[in-house]
Amino acid sequence: MYVSIGKLFEQTVLKFPKKEALVDRTKGKRWTYEQWNEDVNRLANAFIASGVGKGDRVSTYLFNNSELATTFFACAKIGAILNPINFRLKSQEIAYIIRDADPKVFLFENILEPNVASIVQDFPQTSFWTIEHETPSYAVNYYDRVNNAPTTTPQIDVSEYDIYAIMYTSGTTGKPKGVMHRHRDMVEQSMTCIAAKRLTHNDRGLVTAPMFHCAELHCCFLPRVHVGASNIIIHHFDPKLVLQTIHEEEITVFFGAPTMWNMLLQENLEDYTIASLRLGLYGAAPMAPVLVKACKEKLGVNLIQAYGMTEMGPAITFLTEEDQITKAGSAGKACFNHEVRIVRPNENGPSDPEDNLPPFEVGEIIVRGPSMMVGYFNRDEATEKSLFKGWYHSGDLGYFDEDGYLYVADRVDDMVISGGENVYPREVEDALYEHVGVLDVAVLGEPHEKWGEQVIAVVVKKDPNLTEEELDTFCKNSDKLADYKRPRKYIFVEALPRNASGKIQKFLLRQQFASDPANA
Repeated sequence: MYVSIGKLFEQTVLKFPKKEALVDRTKGKRWTYEQWNEDVNRLANAFIASGVGKGDRVSTYLFNNSELATTFFACAKIGAILNPINFRLKSQEIAYIIRDADPKVFLFENILEPNVASIVQDFPQTSFWTIEHETPSYAVNYYDRVNNAPTTTPQIDVSEYDIYAIMYTSGTTGKPKGVMHRHRDMVEQSMTCIAAKRLTHNDRGLVTAPMFHCAELHCCFLPRVHVGASNIIIHHFDPKLVLQTIHEEEITVFFGAPTMWNMLLQENLEDYTIASLRLGLYGAAPMAPVLVKACKEKLGVNLIQAYGMTEMGPAITFLTEEDQITKAGSAGKACFNHEVRIVRPNENGPSDPEDNLPPFEVGEIIVRGPSMMVGYFNRDEATEKSLFKGWYHSGDLGYFDEDGYLYVADRVDDMVISGGENVYPREVEDALYEHVGVLDVAVLGEPHEKWGEQVIAVVVKKDPNLTEEELDTFCKNSDKLADYKRPRKYIFVEALPRNASGKIQKFLLRQQFASDPANA
Protein backbone atom coordinates (compact mmCIF):
# COMPACT_ATOMS: atom_id res chain seq x y z
CA MET A 1 0.00 0.00 0.00
CA TYR A 2 1.23 3.47 -0.96
CA VAL A 3 0.52 6.76 0.73
CA SER A 4 -1.09 9.63 -1.15
CA ILE A 5 1.00 12.73 -1.83
CA GLY A 6 -0.90 14.57 0.92
CA LYS A 7 -0.09 11.83 3.45
CA LEU A 8 3.53 11.81 2.29
CA PHE A 9 3.72 15.52 3.15
CA GLU A 10 2.12 14.98 6.56
CA GLN A 11 4.58 12.19 7.38
CA THR A 12 7.47 14.54 6.67
CA VAL A 13 5.87 17.25 8.84
CA LEU A 14 5.65 14.79 11.76
CA LYS A 15 9.31 13.79 11.36
CA PHE A 16 10.77 17.28 10.85
CA PRO A 17 8.30 19.84 12.27
CA LYS A 18 10.87 22.51 13.23
CA LYS A 19 13.17 22.04 10.24
CA GLU A 20 13.27 24.71 7.53
CA ALA A 21 11.09 23.43 4.72
CA LEU A 22 10.47 26.26 2.28
CA VAL A 23 12.12 29.55 1.37
CA ASP A 24 10.60 32.03 -1.10
CA ARG A 25 13.52 34.26 -2.02
CA THR A 26 11.37 36.77 -3.91
CA LYS A 27 9.10 37.36 -0.92
CA GLY A 28 11.87 36.98 1.67
CA LYS A 29 9.76 34.47 3.62
CA ARG A 30 10.69 31.19 5.32
CA TRP A 31 8.62 28.32 6.69
CA THR A 32 9.38 25.33 8.87
CA TYR A 33 7.52 22.15 7.93
CA GLU A 34 5.09 22.81 10.77
CA GLN A 35 4.41 26.36 9.58
CA TRP A 36 4.11 25.32 5.95
CA ASN A 37 1.64 22.59 6.87
CA GLU A 38 -0.58 25.22 8.49
CA ASP A 39 -0.57 27.25 5.26
CA VAL A 40 -1.28 24.13 3.20
CA ASN A 41 -4.26 23.34 5.43
CA ARG A 42 -5.53 26.92 5.21
CA LEU A 43 -5.47 26.79 1.41
CA ALA A 44 -7.01 23.32 1.33
CA ASN A 45 -9.87 24.52 3.54
CA ALA A 46 -10.24 27.70 1.45
CA PHE A 47 -10.61 25.53 -1.65
CA ILE A 48 -13.29 23.44 0.06
CA ALA A 49 -15.15 26.57 1.16
CA SER A 50 -15.04 27.78 -2.45
CA GLY A 51 -16.68 24.62 -3.72
CA VAL A 52 -13.61 22.64 -4.79
CA GLY A 53 -14.28 18.96 -4.23
CA LYS A 54 -12.45 15.72 -4.78
CA GLY A 55 -11.75 15.26 -8.49
CA ASP A 56 -12.19 18.96 -9.35
CA ARG A 57 -9.35 20.60 -11.24
CA VAL A 58 -7.28 23.51 -9.92
CA SER A 59 -5.17 25.24 -12.57
CA THR A 60 -2.09 27.30 -11.80
CA TYR A 61 -0.64 29.88 -14.20
CA LEU A 62 2.32 30.88 -12.08
CA PHE A 63 6.05 31.31 -12.08
CA ASN A 64 7.97 29.59 -9.27
CA ASN A 65 6.68 30.74 -5.89
CA SER A 66 5.52 29.56 -2.48
CA GLU A 67 1.86 29.77 -3.57
CA LEU A 68 2.43 27.14 -6.25
CA ALA A 69 4.32 24.93 -3.77
CA THR A 70 1.49 25.27 -1.27
CA THR A 71 -1.20 24.63 -3.90
CA PHE A 72 0.59 21.40 -4.85
CA PHE A 73 0.04 19.87 -1.41
CA ALA A 74 -3.30 21.57 -0.68
CA CYS A 75 -4.80 19.89 -3.76
CA ALA A 76 -3.22 16.58 -2.78
CA LYS A 77 -4.78 16.69 0.70
CA ILE A 78 -8.34 17.16 -0.57
CA GLY A 79 -8.14 15.02 -3.72
CA ALA A 80 -8.39 17.99 -6.08
CA ILE A 81 -6.49 17.52 -9.33
CA LEU A 82 -3.59 19.90 -9.91
CA ASN A 83 -3.20 21.37 -13.41
CA PRO A 84 0.04 23.40 -13.61
CA ILE A 85 0.14 25.47 -16.81
CA ASN A 86 3.25 26.73 -18.60
CA PHE A 87 3.63 30.42 -17.71
CA ARG A 88 5.04 31.09 -21.19
CA LEU A 89 1.76 30.25 -22.91
CA LYS A 90 -0.39 33.06 -24.27
CA SER A 91 -4.13 33.69 -24.05
CA GLN A 92 -5.49 31.35 -26.74
CA GLU A 93 -3.14 28.56 -25.66
CA ILE A 94 -4.39 28.93 -22.09
CA ALA A 95 -8.00 29.06 -23.26
CA TYR A 96 -7.61 25.70 -25.01
CA ILE A 97 -6.42 24.09 -21.77
CA ILE A 98 -9.18 25.68 -19.66
CA ARG A 99 -11.82 24.39 -22.09
CA ASP A 100 -10.39 20.90 -21.86
CA ALA A 101 -9.57 20.71 -18.14
CA ASP A 102 -12.58 22.76 -16.96
CA PRO A 103 -10.93 23.91 -13.69
CA LYS A 104 -13.01 25.01 -10.70
CA VAL A 105 -10.24 27.48 -9.68
CA PHE A 106 -7.54 29.17 -11.79
CA LEU A 107 -4.60 30.84 -9.94
CA PHE A 108 -2.46 33.47 -11.66
CA GLU A 109 -0.04 36.29 -10.86
CA ASN A 110 -0.24 39.86 -12.05
CA ILE A 111 2.68 39.74 -14.47
CA LEU A 112 0.57 37.27 -16.49
CA GLU A 113 -2.76 39.06 -15.94
CA PRO A 114 -3.10 40.56 -19.47
CA ASN A 115 -3.23 37.04 -20.94
CA VAL A 116 -5.94 36.10 -18.43
CA ALA A 117 -8.00 39.27 -18.82
CA SER A 118 -8.54 38.71 -22.54
CA ILE A 119 -10.18 35.29 -22.06
CA VAL A 120 -11.80 35.39 -18.61
CA GLN A 121 -15.26 36.24 -19.99
CA ASP A 122 -15.32 32.92 -21.85
CA PHE A 123 -15.15 30.87 -18.62
CA PRO A 124 -17.84 31.95 -16.17
CA GLN A 125 -17.74 28.53 -14.50
CA THR A 126 -14.14 29.08 -13.33
CA SER A 127 -13.15 31.19 -10.32
CA PHE A 128 -10.01 33.21 -11.09
CA TRP A 129 -7.71 33.85 -8.10
CA THR A 130 -4.79 36.26 -8.09
CA ILE A 131 -1.91 35.74 -5.67
CA GLU A 132 -1.13 39.46 -5.64
CA HIS A 133 -2.59 42.16 -3.40
CA GLU A 134 -3.85 44.12 -6.41
CA THR A 135 -6.96 42.26 -7.51
CA PRO A 136 -8.64 42.76 -10.91
CA SER A 137 -12.42 43.23 -10.79
CA TYR A 138 -13.08 39.76 -12.22
CA ALA A 139 -10.78 37.93 -9.77
CA VAL A 140 -10.70 36.69 -6.19
CA ASN A 141 -7.78 37.49 -3.92
CA TYR A 142 -5.87 34.38 -2.82
CA TYR A 143 -4.95 35.81 0.57
CA ASP A 144 -8.45 37.07 1.30
CA ARG A 145 -9.59 33.46 1.01
CA VAL A 146 -6.63 31.87 2.80
CA ASN A 147 -5.82 34.14 5.74
CA ASN A 148 -9.01 33.45 7.67
CA ALA A 149 -9.31 29.77 6.76
CA PRO A 150 -8.82 27.16 9.54
CA THR A 151 -5.50 25.32 9.92
CA THR A 152 -7.16 22.00 10.74
CA THR A 153 -6.32 19.03 8.51
CA PRO A 154 -9.12 18.37 5.98
CA GLN A 155 -10.75 14.99 6.50
CA ILE A 156 -10.94 13.81 2.89
CA ASP A 157 -10.34 10.19 1.92
CA VAL A 158 -7.72 10.30 -0.84
CA SER A 159 -6.53 7.00 -2.32
CA GLU A 160 -3.15 6.16 -3.83
CA TYR A 161 -5.10 5.30 -7.00
CA ASP A 162 -6.81 8.69 -7.32
CA ILE A 163 -5.70 11.09 -10.06
CA TYR A 164 -3.34 13.66 -8.57
CA ALA A 165 -2.55 15.88 -11.60
CA ILE A 166 -3.26 16.62 -15.24
CA MET A 167 -0.18 18.03 -16.97
CA TYR A 168 -0.56 19.23 -20.54
CA THR A 169 1.98 18.34 -23.17
CA SER A 170 1.78 19.01 -26.90
CA GLY A 171 1.41 16.02 -29.19
CA THR A 172 2.60 15.51 -32.73
CA THR A 173 -0.31 17.57 -34.02
CA GLY A 174 0.64 20.44 -31.72
CA LYS A 175 -2.65 20.17 -29.79
CA PRO A 176 -2.03 19.85 -26.03
CA LYS A 177 -3.02 16.60 -24.33
CA GLY A 178 -3.61 16.30 -20.60
CA VAL A 179 -1.44 13.59 -19.03
CA MET A 180 -3.14 12.04 -15.99
CA HIS A 181 -1.00 10.76 -13.10
CA ARG A 182 -2.10 9.08 -9.89
CA HIS A 183 -0.74 9.75 -6.40
CA ARG A 184 0.87 6.30 -6.41
CA ASP A 185 2.74 7.00 -9.67
CA MET A 186 4.47 10.08 -8.31
CA VAL A 187 5.33 8.57 -4.93
CA GLU A 188 7.11 5.86 -6.94
CA GLN A 189 8.84 8.47 -9.10
CA SER A 190 9.91 10.32 -5.98
CA MET A 191 11.51 7.23 -4.45
CA THR A 192 13.35 6.52 -7.71
CA CYS A 193 14.81 10.03 -7.75
CA ILE A 194 15.73 9.91 -4.04
CA ALA A 195 17.77 6.77 -4.68
CA ALA A 196 19.42 8.08 -7.86
CA LYS A 197 20.51 11.36 -6.23
CA ARG A 198 21.08 9.96 -2.72
CA LEU A 199 18.94 12.71 -1.21
CA THR A 200 18.76 13.18 2.56
CA HIS A 201 17.04 15.59 4.96
CA ASN A 202 20.31 17.55 5.07
CA ASP A 203 20.03 18.61 1.42
CA ARG A 204 19.06 22.12 0.41
CA GLY A 205 17.56 22.15 -3.05
CA LEU A 206 17.21 25.13 -5.35
CA VAL A 207 13.99 25.46 -7.38
CA THR A 208 14.95 27.47 -10.45
CA ALA A 209 13.63 25.37 -13.36
CA PRO A 210 9.89 25.89 -13.95
CA MET A 211 7.70 24.09 -11.43
CA PHE A 212 5.02 23.49 -14.07
CA HIS A 213 7.48 21.02 -15.61
CA CYS A 214 7.41 17.51 -14.20
CA ALA A 215 11.23 17.43 -14.29
CA GLU A 216 11.40 20.00 -11.49
CA LEU A 217 8.13 19.12 -9.78
CA HIS A 218 8.44 15.33 -9.66
CA CYS A 219 12.18 14.65 -9.92
CA CYS A 220 13.37 17.40 -7.57
CA PHE A 221 10.79 19.31 -5.52
CA LEU A 222 8.66 16.36 -4.36
CA PRO A 223 11.59 14.01 -3.57
CA ARG A 224 13.19 16.69 -1.39
CA VAL A 225 9.96 17.11 0.58
CA HIS A 226 9.71 13.31 0.77
CA VAL A 227 13.03 13.06 2.66
CA GLY A 228 12.58 16.24 4.71
CA ALA A 229 15.08 18.40 2.80
CA SER A 230 14.64 22.14 2.20
CA ASN A 231 13.34 23.78 -0.99
CA ILE A 232 14.58 27.29 -1.79
CA ILE A 233 12.49 28.86 -4.56
CA ILE A 234 13.45 31.65 -6.95
CA HIS A 235 10.84 33.16 -9.25
CA HIS A 236 12.57 32.23 -12.51
CA PHE A 237 16.01 31.32 -13.79
CA ASP A 238 18.62 34.07 -13.73
CA PRO A 239 22.27 32.94 -13.70
CA LYS A 240 23.50 35.64 -11.32
CA LEU A 241 20.61 35.07 -8.93
CA VAL A 242 21.16 31.30 -9.05
CA LEU A 243 24.84 31.69 -8.11
CA GLN A 244 24.00 34.24 -5.42
CA THR A 245 21.37 31.90 -3.97
CA ILE A 246 23.75 28.91 -3.98
CA HIS A 247 26.24 31.12 -2.12
CA GLU A 248 23.81 32.55 0.45
CA GLU A 249 21.57 29.51 1.02
CA GLU A 250 24.31 26.85 0.83
CA ILE A 251 22.47 24.95 -1.90
CA THR A 252 23.51 21.31 -2.34
CA VAL A 253 21.41 20.14 -5.33
CA PHE A 254 19.36 21.53 -8.20
CA PHE A 255 18.07 20.77 -11.70
CA GLY A 256 18.77 22.73 -14.87
CA ALA A 257 18.63 22.19 -18.62
CA PRO A 258 22.08 22.07 -20.31
CA THR A 259 21.61 25.64 -21.50
CA MET A 260 21.09 26.79 -17.90
CA TRP A 261 24.32 25.11 -16.76
CA ASN A 262 26.14 26.69 -19.70
CA MET A 263 24.83 30.14 -18.76
CA LEU A 264 26.15 29.72 -15.21
CA LEU A 265 29.60 28.98 -16.60
CA GLN A 266 29.61 32.32 -18.44
CA GLU A 267 29.38 34.26 -15.17
CA ASN A 268 32.30 35.46 -13.03
CA LEU A 269 32.37 32.49 -10.66
CA GLU A 270 35.04 34.03 -8.45
CA ASP A 271 32.37 36.37 -7.06
CA TYR A 272 30.53 33.47 -5.40
CA THR A 273 31.24 30.72 -2.89
CA ILE A 274 29.54 27.60 -4.23
CA ALA A 275 31.42 24.85 -2.42
CA SER A 276 28.16 23.57 -0.90
CA LEU A 277 26.93 22.37 -4.32
CA ARG A 278 27.42 18.61 -4.58
CA LEU A 279 25.10 17.40 -7.34
CA GLY A 280 23.30 18.72 -10.39
CA LEU A 281 20.56 17.10 -12.43
CA TYR A 282 20.03 17.93 -16.08
CA GLY A 283 17.67 16.78 -18.79
CA ALA A 284 15.81 17.68 -22.01
CA ALA A 285 18.98 17.07 -24.05
CA PRO A 286 22.39 15.40 -23.74
CA MET A 287 25.24 17.56 -22.50
CA ALA A 288 28.50 17.85 -24.42
CA PRO A 289 31.50 16.27 -22.64
CA VAL A 290 33.32 19.61 -22.65
CA LEU A 291 30.41 21.17 -20.73
CA VAL A 292 30.28 18.26 -18.25
CA LYS A 293 34.00 18.72 -17.58
CA ALA A 294 33.60 22.48 -17.21
CA CYS A 295 30.81 22.02 -14.64
CA LYS A 296 33.03 19.68 -12.65
CA GLU A 297 36.11 21.88 -12.86
CA LYS A 298 34.53 25.33 -12.44
CA LEU A 299 31.46 24.57 -10.32
CA GLY A 300 32.80 21.54 -8.49
CA VAL A 301 29.58 19.65 -9.14
CA ASN A 302 28.87 16.10 -10.25
CA LEU A 303 26.10 15.71 -12.79
CA ILE A 304 23.32 13.19 -13.42
CA GLN A 305 21.25 13.19 -16.60
CA ALA A 306 17.57 12.17 -16.62
CA TYR A 307 15.77 11.16 -19.80
CA GLY A 308 12.03 10.84 -19.95
CA MET A 309 8.72 12.39 -20.84
CA THR A 310 5.66 13.76 -19.08
CA GLU A 311 3.73 10.56 -19.76
CA MET A 312 6.22 8.61 -17.63
CA GLY A 313 6.39 11.02 -14.76
CA PRO A 314 9.02 11.89 -16.33
CA ALA A 315 12.26 9.99 -15.58
CA ILE A 316 12.76 6.60 -17.18
CA THR A 317 16.57 6.50 -17.38
CA PHE A 318 19.52 8.06 -15.55
CA LEU A 319 23.09 8.61 -16.68
CA THR A 320 25.08 8.67 -13.45
CA GLU A 321 28.10 10.78 -12.48
CA GLU A 322 30.70 8.12 -13.30
CA ASP A 323 29.33 7.61 -16.84
CA GLN A 324 29.12 11.25 -17.91
CA ILE A 325 32.35 11.16 -19.92
CA THR A 326 32.74 7.48 -20.85
CA LYS A 327 29.14 7.31 -22.11
CA ALA A 328 28.79 10.89 -23.33
CA GLY A 329 25.69 11.32 -25.46
CA SER A 330 23.91 8.44 -23.79
CA ALA A 331 20.68 8.74 -21.79
CA GLY A 332 21.91 6.04 -19.41
CA LYS A 333 20.05 3.02 -18.09
CA ALA A 334 16.51 2.41 -16.86
CA CYS A 335 15.38 3.69 -13.46
CA PHE A 336 14.48 1.23 -10.73
CA ASN A 337 11.40 -0.82 -11.62
CA HIS A 338 11.31 0.52 -15.19
CA GLU A 339 11.83 -1.36 -18.46
CA VAL A 340 13.02 0.16 -21.72
CA ARG A 341 12.98 -1.55 -25.13
CA ILE A 342 14.02 -0.64 -28.66
CA VAL A 343 11.50 -2.11 -31.10
CA ARG A 344 10.99 -2.04 -34.84
CA PRO A 345 8.86 0.98 -35.83
CA ASN A 346 5.52 0.21 -37.43
CA GLU A 347 4.38 2.67 -40.09
CA ASN A 348 0.80 1.36 -39.96
CA GLY A 349 0.22 1.62 -36.20
CA PRO A 350 1.82 1.17 -32.77
CA SER A 351 5.08 -0.77 -32.66
CA ASP A 352 4.96 -4.37 -31.42
CA PRO A 353 6.60 -4.56 -27.95
CA GLU A 354 7.90 -8.05 -28.76
CA ASP A 355 9.71 -6.99 -31.96
CA ASN A 356 12.97 -6.14 -30.18
CA LEU A 357 16.01 -4.88 -32.08
CA PRO A 358 19.68 -5.79 -31.44
CA PRO A 359 22.30 -3.30 -30.14
CA PHE A 360 23.05 -0.31 -32.39
CA GLU A 361 19.95 -0.82 -34.53
CA VAL A 362 17.71 2.26 -34.35
CA GLY A 363 14.07 1.76 -33.45
CA GLU A 364 11.28 3.24 -31.38
CA ILE A 365 11.86 3.67 -27.65
CA ILE A 366 9.06 2.11 -25.61
CA VAL A 367 8.91 1.92 -21.83
CA ARG A 368 6.80 0.69 -18.96
CA GLY A 369 7.00 1.16 -15.22
CA PRO A 370 5.10 2.18 -12.10
CA SER A 371 5.19 5.90 -12.92
CA MET A 372 3.42 5.50 -16.27
CA MET A 373 0.42 7.74 -16.87
CA VAL A 374 -3.15 6.50 -16.51
CA GLY A 375 -3.84 8.05 -19.90
CA TYR A 376 -4.72 11.31 -21.65
CA PHE A 377 -7.63 13.31 -20.23
CA ASN A 378 -10.62 13.15 -22.61
CA ARG A 379 -8.46 11.37 -25.23
CA ASP A 380 -9.35 7.67 -25.19
CA GLU A 381 -8.15 6.99 -28.74
CA ALA A 382 -4.78 8.68 -28.16
CA THR A 383 -4.41 6.79 -24.86
CA GLU A 384 -5.07 3.43 -26.51
CA LYS A 385 -2.47 4.14 -29.19
CA SER A 386 0.20 5.43 -26.80
CA LEU A 387 -0.24 2.62 -24.25
CA PHE A 388 -0.48 -0.23 -26.77
CA LYS A 389 -0.09 -3.61 -25.05
CA GLY A 390 0.80 -1.95 -21.75
CA TRP A 391 3.89 -0.09 -23.00
CA TYR A 392 4.21 3.65 -23.48
CA HIS A 393 5.22 4.30 -27.08
CA SER A 394 7.39 7.40 -26.88
CA GLY A 395 7.65 8.32 -30.55
CA ASP A 396 11.40 8.78 -29.96
CA LEU A 397 13.97 6.85 -31.95
CA GLY A 398 17.02 5.37 -30.25
CA TYR A 399 19.31 2.40 -29.79
CA PHE A 400 21.21 0.46 -27.15
CA ASP A 401 24.98 0.05 -27.22
CA GLU A 402 26.71 -3.23 -26.37
CA ASP A 403 26.61 -2.36 -22.65
CA GLY A 404 22.88 -1.68 -22.60
CA TYR A 405 23.12 2.12 -22.47
CA LEU A 406 20.32 3.98 -24.24
CA TYR A 407 21.03 6.56 -26.93
CA VAL A 408 18.27 8.81 -28.25
CA ALA A 409 18.85 9.14 -31.99
CA ASP A 410 16.04 11.38 -33.19
CA ARG A 411 12.46 12.49 -32.64
CA VAL A 412 9.77 10.82 -34.66
CA ASP A 413 7.62 13.93 -34.43
CA ASP A 414 10.41 16.39 -35.39
CA MET A 415 10.17 18.11 -32.02
CA VAL A 416 12.58 20.97 -31.35
CA ILE A 417 14.09 21.37 -27.86
CA SER A 418 15.09 24.98 -27.21
CA GLY A 419 16.36 25.95 -23.77
CA GLY A 420 14.83 22.79 -22.32
CA GLU A 421 11.36 23.60 -23.74
CA ASN A 422 9.59 21.35 -26.23
CA VAL A 423 8.53 23.12 -29.41
CA TYR A 424 6.29 21.28 -31.86
CA PRO A 425 6.80 22.53 -35.44
CA ARG A 426 3.18 22.01 -36.49
CA GLU A 427 1.99 24.51 -33.87
CA VAL A 428 4.42 27.18 -35.13
CA GLU A 429 3.62 26.38 -38.76
CA ASP A 430 -0.11 26.77 -38.09
CA ALA A 431 0.51 30.21 -36.60
CA LEU A 432 2.66 31.31 -39.54
CA TYR A 433 0.11 30.10 -42.06
CA GLU A 434 -2.25 32.75 -40.68
CA HIS A 435 -0.05 35.47 -42.15
CA VAL A 436 -1.48 36.52 -45.49
CA GLY A 437 1.98 36.72 -47.04
CA VAL A 438 2.91 33.07 -46.30
CA LEU A 439 2.22 30.45 -48.96
CA ASP A 440 4.06 27.47 -47.49
CA VAL A 441 6.23 26.90 -44.42
CA ALA A 442 8.27 24.26 -42.63
CA VAL A 443 9.65 24.73 -39.11
CA LEU A 444 12.87 23.05 -37.95
CA GLY A 445 15.38 23.09 -35.12
CA GLU A 446 18.86 24.45 -35.76
CA PRO A 447 21.79 23.75 -33.39
CA HIS A 448 22.45 26.71 -31.11
CA GLU A 449 25.38 27.18 -28.74
CA LYS A 450 23.32 28.70 -25.93
CA TRP A 451 19.83 27.18 -26.27
CA GLY A 452 20.70 23.73 -27.63
CA GLU A 453 18.43 24.38 -30.59
CA GLN A 454 16.68 27.43 -31.98
CA VAL A 455 13.52 27.45 -34.05
CA ILE A 456 13.89 28.38 -37.73
CA ALA A 457 11.22 28.69 -40.40
CA VAL A 458 11.67 27.93 -44.09
CA VAL A 459 9.05 30.01 -45.92
CA VAL A 460 7.59 30.19 -49.41
CA LYS A 461 6.25 33.70 -49.97
CA LYS A 462 2.77 34.50 -51.22
CA ASP A 463 3.61 38.20 -51.08
CA PRO A 464 6.97 38.90 -52.78
CA ASN A 465 7.52 41.89 -50.46
CA LEU A 466 7.27 39.80 -47.29
CA THR A 467 10.26 40.32 -44.96
CA GLU A 468 11.82 38.50 -42.01
CA GLU A 469 11.11 41.51 -39.79
CA GLU A 470 7.41 41.45 -40.71
CA LEU A 471 7.07 37.77 -39.82
CA ASP A 472 8.93 38.26 -36.56
CA THR A 473 6.60 41.10 -35.55
CA PHE A 474 3.61 38.95 -36.52
CA CYS A 475 4.74 36.12 -34.24
CA LYS A 476 5.55 38.47 -31.38
CA ASN A 477 2.02 39.87 -31.55
CA SER A 478 0.32 36.49 -31.88
CA ASP A 479 -1.74 35.30 -28.92
CA LYS A 480 -1.36 31.71 -30.11
CA LEU A 481 2.41 31.40 -29.84
CA ALA A 482 4.55 31.59 -26.70
CA ASP A 483 7.75 33.56 -27.18
CA TYR A 484 10.06 30.55 -26.84
CA LYS A 485 8.29 28.95 -29.84
CA ARG A 486 8.90 31.99 -32.06
CA PRO A 487 11.33 31.38 -34.97
CA ARG A 488 14.67 33.12 -34.57
CA LYS A 489 15.51 32.87 -38.25
CA TYR A 490 13.48 32.93 -41.49
CA ILE A 491 14.75 31.47 -44.75
CA PHE A 492 12.88 32.23 -47.96
CA VAL A 493 12.78 29.60 -50.74
CA GLU A 494 10.92 29.10 -54.01
CA ALA A 495 9.39 25.77 -52.98
CA LEU A 496 9.55 23.15 -50.24
CA PRO A 497 10.67 19.60 -51.07
CA ARG A 498 7.79 17.11 -50.85
CA ASN A 499 7.43 13.40 -51.46
CA ALA A 500 4.82 11.75 -53.68
CA SER A 501 2.18 11.91 -50.94
CA GLY A 502 2.75 15.64 -50.47
CA LYS A 503 4.57 15.41 -47.14
CA ILE A 504 7.40 17.88 -46.66
CA GLN A 505 10.79 16.14 -46.64
CA LYS A 506 12.24 17.88 -43.63
CA PHE A 507 15.43 15.83 -43.67
CA LEU A 508 16.38 17.58 -46.91
CA LEU A 509 15.72 20.97 -45.35
CA ARG A 510 17.85 20.06 -42.33
CA GLN A 511 20.72 19.03 -44.58
CA GLN A 512 20.54 22.33 -46.42
CA PHE A 513 19.66 24.83 -43.69
CA ALA A 514 20.00 23.34 -40.20
CA SER A 515 23.21 21.34 -40.15
CA ASP A 516 25.50 21.65 -37.15
CA PRO A 517 28.25 24.18 -37.99
CA ALA A 518 30.70 22.08 -35.97
CA ASN A 519 30.15 19.15 -38.33
CA ALA A 520 30.08 21.15 -41.53
